Amino acid sequence: MISREPGLHFDGPFDHTRGWRALPRWCGALALVAVAAFAGQQIAMQAGLARLREAAEHRLDMLATGLDADLARFDYLPALLEMTPVVPELLGTPSDTRLRDAVNRYLDGVNATAGAEMLYVLDASGTSLAASDWDKPGTTVGQDLSFRPYVIDALGQGRGRFYGVGITSKKPGYYLSYALRRGQSSRGVVAVKINLEEAERAWRKLPGDVALIDQRGVVILSTREDLKFRPLLPLDALQRAEVLRSRPYGEASLQPLQWTQKEVLDRDVQVISLDGVDQLASARILRGAPWQLVVLDDLAPLRTAARYAAITASLAMAVLLLVAVALWQRRRAVRQKLASQAALQAAHDTLESTVVARTAQLRAAQGELVHAGKMAALGQMSAGVVHELNQPLTAMRTLSESAVILLDKNRIDDVRGNLQRIRNMVDRLARLTSQLRTFAYKGEVPLAPVPLSQAIAEAQAIVADAAKKQRVAIEVDVQPAALSAMAEDAALGSVLANLMRNAIDAMQDAPLRTLRLEARPKEGRVLLSVTDTGPGIRPDILPRLFEPFVTGKAAGSGLGLGLVISAQLVRAMDGTLRAANLDGGGACFVIDLPAAIAVIHNPPVPSHSPPLSTAQQE
Repeated sequence: MISREPGLHFDGPFDHTRGWRALPRWCGALALVAVAAFAGQQIAMQAGLARLREAAEHRLDMLATGLDADLARFDYLPALLEMTPVVPELLGTPSDTRLRDAVNRYLDGVNATAGAEMLYVLDASGTSLAASDWDKPGTTVGQDLSFRPYVIDALGQGRGRFYGVGITSKKPGYYLSYALRRGQSSRGVVAVKINLEEAERAWRKLPGDVALIDQRGVVILSTREDLKFRPLLPLDALQRAEVLRSRPYGEASLQPLQWTQKEVLDRDVQVISLDGVDQLASARILRGAPWQLVVLDDLAPLRTAARYAAITASLAMAVLLLVAVALWQRRRAVRQKLASQAALQAAHDTLESTVVARTAQLRAAQGELVHAGKMAALGQMSAGVVHELNQPLTAMRTLSESAVILLDKNRIDDVRGNLQRIRNMVDRLARLTSQLRTFAYKGEVPLAPVPLSQAIAEAQAIVADAAKKQRVAIEVDVQPAALSAMAEDAALGSVLANLMRNAIDAMQDAPLRTLRLEARPKEGRVLLSVTDTGPGIRPDILPRLFEPFVTGKAAGSGLGLGLVISAQLVRAMDGTLRAANLDGGGACFVIDLPAAIAVIHNPPVPSHSPPLSTAQQE
């Protein structure tokens, strides 16, 4: 008998028929792989663009704030010079050599304090009468600068702003000019030249490229030298005439850049092609000048990553399809084997009943173990509550007794201070009970920046009486003073108070009794050490120090749970607590916590450049 089953007999016509029937499935699989590759590429590209835009926005915030601050920090100079008698006197008698020398020296002193590149005074005709660099080669003294836009604007409108290359120094700078008036008429102009090359050098330390574009569309500052003094688009006739008249770019050829806009993503975000390379251009208009600050990010790495994502997605889809085919074939094989397993079904049912019964027994045993664990945890928690509340209650009793004595002596302010401290202790107890409630629900300890100096001071107040009674000197060294850690203030205070009290108890018989607390930052973490000059930790206890009911104190002096609870609190704050003996004697406990990091969205404070050297020119 010849079998007719498709999986067992292959002849020519059947193979062709089966191949044509499988073609749609192959086409569907290829389509799924292509869709996965396209989706992976698009998702990776959009996510990468979002990251680039966010990073560019942060850089623009920082750079624009710093540049605006650099441009605005010399606005006080006109009022200063107007109030100086020698400057108006020089404008009245410009031929007085003695007066001119006095103004030159005065401008040099003011400029050394202000930190500008140059400071000079011009008469109403635009001729420089005095300058802070009068004794340097290439000084502006005697130069006719009436054609410069900042002089024209100051004489006509009261003030002017201009960026350009110096006529005598051939160095670029930003010029601020202010008219010195008597009534309605302008007697002269005071001009300040600001060197922005320091800002440009700082830009080079940031990722990507930065360009500063003036009102004509010409790049005047850039981290790339090949972009400087080149327009994005060719200048029109009016712009070329203005450039020839005012000479803002010196002898630059003004060769246009190969700048092509390809896609607009947002009002100030575009995809452009610069010299044939696609870049993400993010722009920001400055407040203090008619300029545009642009940051450029190369899109080649992003597109490479997107291609890798597409390849990964297509391979993942292919693997999923292969797994699906394998599962489908496996199901077919399982269905074929079901017929041969009928004889084993009875044994299988019996075995399954046995497994169910044993599983029920295991669950019952597991429930008993869980109950026993809960009872043990309840006993440990009860001891922990007594341990944690004892220290604040002792401090409250001492403060209340002191308040009665102070009240008898009519020292009301001191009584009020003690009551305030008692209130703080009550708040601390509330936080401690809240912390214990958090343990009960297995929640996470809420972390916030905690100044370590404040936490140490609060713990020191709790153990102050014990330290005084045992004649223990407490030393605190927190560097820097404002050092903070991500922690929960009540939990951290409880840990510190427990470690300090243990150290005080350990030094009862020591000849030298010094308790030292030291905090230092290290690689994004904060290390807070508590050291004493006692006998140290017994070697047989040190490996098991953080286990429940392990203590080095005499019988009846401690439960052996303080360090266990302290270690649990530190771990809940994403930290560690470790202990060691010092070589010179004594014990050292180190708390390792995350450092509190400043909010990155705060605008950076611009750094003021130091006064420039004496070789400053226009």
